[in-house]
Amino acid sequence: MSRKQLAYRNEMLRHFYFAGSLSCAELSVLTGKSLPLTTRLLSELLEEGLLVDSGLASSTGGRRPQTYALRPDAVHVLSVAMDQFITRIALMNAENKVVGDIAELEFDLAGDANSLATLAGHLSHFLEQVPVPRETIAGIGIGMPGFVDVTKGLNHSYLKPPAGHSIVSYLRMATDLPVFIDNDSSLIALAESRFGDGRGRANVLVVNVSWGIGLGMVLGGQLFRGDSGFAGEFSHIPVFTNNKMCACGKLGCLETEASLKIMVSQAVAGIAAGRSTMLRQITEEHVEASATRIMQAAVRGDKFSVELIADIGYKIGKGVAILIHIINPGMVVLSGRGGQAGKLWLAPVQQALNEHCIPKISESTVVTVSKMGDSAELIGAASLVFENIELTNLMQGSKLKILSD
Repeated sequence: MSRKQLAYRNEMLRHFYFAGSLSCAELSVLTGKSLPLTTRLLSELLEEGLLVDSGLASSTGGRRPQTYALRPDAVHVLSVAMDQFITRIALMNAENKVVGDIAELEFDLAGDANSLATLAGHLSHFLEQVPVPRETIAGIGIGMPGFVDVTKGLNHSYLKPPAGHSIVSYLRMATDLPVFIDNDSSLIALAESRFGDGRGRANVLVVNVSWGIGLGMVLGGQLFRGDSGFAGEFSHIPVFTNNKMCACGKLGCLETEASLKIMVSQAVAGIAAGRSTMLRQITEEHVEASATRIMQAAVRGDKFSVELIADIGYKIGKGVAILIHIINPGMVVLSGRGGQAGKLWLAPVQQALNEHCIPKISESTVVTVSKMGDSAELIGAASLVFENIELTNLMQGSKLKILSD
């Protein structure tokens, strides 16, 4: 088989991953290749067990075509979703479903001087226990906070590698698998645009509500990273004149008034001041568990918790209003860890847009809360691998080879 044909097979597999199921004619159109060539290679992939029949397409008049899909267990990806405090590791199949259990680890990125070695140890330990053949694992996708240089495989904020290594090269050496990294908010946006509410939309902003307020941008149907790869630092827009110092060293950033960390701080202060609430065990020392408790209480109708969500949501909306004036997106998706509060974010964000946006600019922008929840970053990390890896022969569904020059 020629290298061009192998490259075409890779392209076909990617289309199946992102589309779910396709007919031969649809695949031919998507790839721009002839129907006879597509038919032949499709037959080979079926014979090798990489694809399976997925039934007949919906009727549009005339004969309904046969469709095909990736066999779920033909390819697996190790997906890693990191934030400043918690790291989750999951084995995902070709349908973005978790195989086995998700490992959730308390991992203080800033506080661990050997954070990269710690991460490598966690990945190696996880790989020793995966319930699938190792050769079916195509690679490792990792979403992480900070200034991530995708091209160089570095994070200028966390996970400093030893001399002569990038994060990617170090982890590849430790795991013997291809490794791809990206900013967590960018991967959440990738997941939302490929598999979530943003699917099929050209211009989507995805707000990652977490310990800061991240931003992933899909513009013209493509993930936008900016000239040096650092686009989307939404947390550090100087929205407020509050004289509060941000972690970045500047004053008045959005993050100083609107984040889950701020929400926990406000909850602690309110409880100390005697606010009536069902909240218990809210501490800034256990910020992750405390934020979850606040959002769960808000969903159950706790008045104080709802007020906390409303305050943070309004301030996020004020920042989003700036973005809408600049970018005029078709959709804004509220995602990330804060998505646990669901639709409670919508009213305060919309109130801020009503007050701060020119109606003609914002009237076509749909604001929604992600349905993916905590899965968004894991799915985005898996998508990162499928977008970049060169999958060639999975012989009989059991052998993975990586193309090399």
